Amino acid sequence: MCGIAGFCNPHNRYLEKKGQWEDVLDRMNQVQKHRGPDDQGTFLENGCGLAHVRLSIIDLYTGHQPMVREESGRKFVIVYNGEIYNMKELKQELKKEGAIFRTASDTEVILAGYILHGPAFVEKLNGIFAVSIWDSAEKKLFLFRDRLGVKPLFYSFSGQTLVFSSEIKGIFQYPGIEPVIDRDGLGEIFGLGPAKSYGKGVFKGVSEVLPGHFLEYSTEGLNDHTYWKLESRPHEESYDQTVEKLSYLVHDAVKMQMLSDIPICTFLSGGVDSSLVTAICAKELGRQGKQLNTFSFDFVNNDRYFKANSFQPSQDRPWVDRMVEASGTNHTYLECNNEQQIENLYRAVDARDLPCMADVESSLLYFCSKVAETKKVTLTGECADEIFGGYPWFHKKECFEAHAFPWSMDMEPREALLSGDVLQAVDLKAHARRAYEKTIRETPRLLGEDPTESRRREISYLNLKWFMVTLLDRMDRTSMYSGLEARVPFADHRIVEYMWNVPWEMKCPDGVVKGLLRAAGEGDLPNEVLYRRKSPYPKTYHPEYEKMLGDRLREVIADPNAPIRNLIDKKKTEEFLESPSDYGKPWYGQLMAGPQMVAFMLQVNYWLETYHIAVI
Repeated sequence: MCGIAGFCNPHNRYLEKKGQWEDVLDRMNQVQKHRGPDDQGTFLENGCGLAHVRLSIIDLYTGHQPMVREESGRKFVIVYNGEIYNMKELKQELKKEGAIFRTASDTEVILAGYILHGPAFVEKLNGIFAVSIWDSAEKKLFLFRDRLGVKPLFYSFSGQTLVFSSEIKGIFQYPGIEPVIDRDGLGEIFGLGPAKSYGKGVFKGVSEVLPGHFLEYSTEGLNDHTYWKLESRPHEESYDQTVEKLSYLVHDAVKMQMLSDIPICTFLSGGVDSSLVTAICAKELGRQGKQLNTFSFDFVNNDRYFKANSFQPSQDRPWVDRMVEASGTNHTYLECNNEQQIENLYRAVDARDLPCMADVESSLLYFCSKVAETKKVTLTGECADEIFGGYPWFHKKECFEAHAFPWSMDMEPREALLSGDVLQAVDLKAHARRAYEKTIRETPRLLGEDPTESRRREISYLNLKWFMVTLLDRMDRTSMYSGLEARVPFADHRIVEYMWNVPWEMKCPDGVVKGLLRAAGEGDLPNEVLYRRKSPYPKTYHPEYEKMLGDRLREVIADPNAPIRNLIDKKKTEEFLESPSDYGKPWYGQLMAGPQMVAFMLQVNYWLETYHIAVI
């Protein structure tokens, strides 16, 4: 994995001030150096500048970027972040068409594909990627993003100059682009956060390349092309055929994503998703005489303070133990304490460039930093719940019938601490409703589908476009902040396409949550793990943690220079801190309840202060 950045103005003669523009590219690299600590490079010519930092996973010695190729008197330059899992097959196809390769990298496969086929070559890629290609002769810059948005890619404009970066912070290194938040941005933070509208970068003037899209920028302006989208069609296979097909797709995706020139590992929570990925990896490595390394996460003394609730019915440790025994992995148990979790709240903002999932994100950031001390590549069980219908809102009547995001139906906690001026200036409910309704309108329909199944499609689409993307962003930023590449086999677009049209009675047979996935995993996992009730990512229940958060927020609101004082009500905040938290009533997802609202506000203040954000 890597970090990419750059700028393009076909009319600009950058070489006339070469040193100035090379400095800009160097700064873009430096702020993203955590994404690629192994190597870095820049490219500059009139019309375009490109920057790249590299984490070496495949072709450790000859995969330097930016990569430049000249064919028939034309120059092509690429910077790329990601992994192409079908690179070997594509490389053989391109060789038959006359392509000559000088490296073993997937970067060169993408570039050769573009040279021979143009931008349509992106449709052949199976992987996670953010790619920029500069076609020098045509004076065109292309920005490609993978189908599900696993890899980030943001952009903005300074006059007629397109500026892009893997992370938003890279864009702010370009002269004249400043971090500004307007009313729409406040609506994103407080009305939708930690999610954000797809296509938006929250900051004023900052956008993102949409998943499944590519941008083309030239003297004729900016054109947005869709190369992939979900399509609704009848599912014509029997249940047994569906189980067999899904089992093949899952096994194939995991095996493809084991592609690496260095050892891989997996995150293992003891749930069905990560356990299935782990079992497949362990078996495949076992055939090669190798042992899989696995990691699990928890919190110091959580066995003492854990409180079971409807969202989190059990602890993970006993299930992890069972999987380690069954798969024979070399396992490491990692724990996070209160101080580490709070300090990483701020690093999580540095990683995401936005307030995020509070301690749900900061703890993962800490865990990834510990894994990265010994490993560079991990496979995770992320995305299965969104694809296979594992979350409570796929099943609960009140969520099913709500005209709102089902993971964030109650807006009151979001408004509880904000000042009257902010609530008057920004209608949070209306902002969230517009975002929700936009996605509902875009949901791919199936003619003749009954209303119940049609509504399930809407909920599935909301999950794919919003909740899953939020978790993918969390996984990318928390892992790449420490130079760790996290892969997500369940987000293979073939699985997503297939499952999109599988009817609910097959996804959830006889009311068994994710029953289809469990059936596809028969024989891979012990039954007690395979049919374990869902329990989400762990969080701390230590009473001292909430007190520490409250003390920190009190310090913040007592500081006359704290930027968040302009946004929250001091009296309402104090009352909130004095009231007991209800861990069973989250305001976002399954994990973000009272303590996470306090942590989120600490993140907002740090973000405003550290990024020197102008609020207009």
